[in-house]
Amino acid sequence: MLARSLLARKLEGRRSTSLLADLMEFMLSPPVASAGMIAAKLKITQRAAQDLLAHLGLREAIGRGSFRAWEIL
Repeated sequence: MLARSLLARKLEGRRSTSLLADLMEFMLSPPVASAGMIAAKLKITQRAAQDLLAHLGLREAIGRGSFRAWEIL
């Protein structure tokens, strides 16, 4: 898959304990995910989920401050 290979390049040089790989796998299944969904799946805080999303470089789908969701382009 093209999306998987593009996201995998962002994992290069990361620690083996980084949750970015888990986030990448999770984001390939649903079309849109919120920080709360990601936090529950990876067992991290919502703030940590937002930081991981920033590192992965996903596009914010909704653009609202009260409910933010991300998607893969």
